[in-house]
Amino acid sequence: MVGVSTIKYQVLLKTVELGGITKAAEALGYTQSAASRMIAALEQEWGMELLVRGRGGVYLSTAGTSLLPYLRAACNAQKELEEQVAHLHGLTQGTLRVGSFASVSIHWLPPIMKIFLQRYPGIRFELVSKWEFAEVEDLIRQGQVDCGFLGLPTGEGLEVFPLRRDQFMAVLPPDHPLANAPFYPMERLAQDPFIWIPEDRDVEIGQIFQEEGIHPNLRYTVNDDFAILAMVEQGLGVSIRPELVLQDTGRSFSAIPLERPRYRDIALSVRWGKPLSPLTARFLEVVRQWVAGNNVRSE
Repeated sequence: MVGVSTIKYQVLLKTVELGGITKAAEALGYTQSAASRMIAALEQEWGMELLVRGRGGVYLSTAGTSLLPYLRAACNAQKELEEQVAHLHGLTQGTLRVGSFASVSIHWLPPIMKIFLQRYPGIRFELVSKWEFAEVEDLIRQGQVDCGFLGLPTGEGLEVFPLRRDQFMAVLPPDHPLANAPFYPMERLAQDPFIWIPEDRDVEIGQIFQEEGIHPNLRYTVNDDFAILAMVEQGLGVSIRPELVLQDTGRSFSAIPLERPRYRDIALSVRWGKPLSPLTARFLEVVRQWVAGNNVRSE
């Protein structure tokens, strides 16, 4: 049901998002040549260059940048129209765009999507996974996703539906002297080699250090939760990770609470002031039911 011109807009936006026409074409189900032709046709139609090609990929020209909010608005309006048509058809068609972060994408979304698609088999999912909550927030505000999973508190312009309180755990090698202790003393962080993700990507852990007034023994910096767990398993150091990250990893480690428990609150969020579409409302309903049915603590 998507209009021809809107398809061109979507190809252009996806190219900018992914940094390349080939990647955009693969994501949207087109050939690279077809995607290139659509962008070229749009540039010819409007009489201006929209993309600039550089060594690091492609990005919007000055003219393209000025048109960006209007392109997004057009695509979002088309999306809302499709959702209303889908609603009239009993949600037998339509697309749901969901923003998320890694641990939810891995542990929550597959079973949630399975349940949702059993009820509404004609619905198509578009998932966008980011490292940082702030990135998911931006996707929601810009209308690039219909809803998104993120941590509380959030910035302005969002409506949130709390789902789970996720506890931060000290992650220790299996043979660590405190592996079976009731909690991990905070002052021990200054002694044990600590493995962490850079603070700009892991703000919550940095806040724990700051609030506790602790200078941890920062020995290793990596960019991936699974790399951290593999290093802990080998006895290279300790870390602090959310409980959700530690599920079903296949790694051997000990996870115990911090001396003063710390948590992150996970929520599903939408743009403030915009009524939930029928599709998003049904998705929220399925998410809440799944959380409740899987003994996940909800606050």
